[in-house]
Amino acid sequence: MVKVFFNNSCNICRAEINHYKKHSEGNVEWVDVTDNQEAQKITSKSYKELLRRMHVIQDGKLIHGAEVFLIIWKNIPKYNFLYKIFKIKPLFFLLNIFYEIAAYFLFLKNKHLLK
Repeated sequence: MVKVFFNNSCNICRAEINHYKKHSEGNVEWVDVTDNQEAQKITSKSYKELLRRMHVIQDGKLIHGAEVFLIIWKNIPKYNFLYKIFKIKPLFFLLNIFYEIAAYFLFLKNKHLLK
């Protein structure tokens, strides 16, 4: 099973993940990282790192960033076509750039959670 770590306190992140949850057929475990010390323990990542990027554990390996979307899309039949498109290196490169920019601004918007 794939375990996805996401920031549920971010409105945009929550809306997107809730959409994926509806279509995931139970083969993805969704973990909210908001004030979740267990998530920090499992991933060996700081709260700041977990808020900054999405993470996934697949086959015992921790993965972060845009590659998380590939894993999500691969595990949700409705979105498998996105996996097939964006796994192509030049397109993944563009996805990665877009994700890093979007994730940075979403992090700034939600930075108040670090207390």
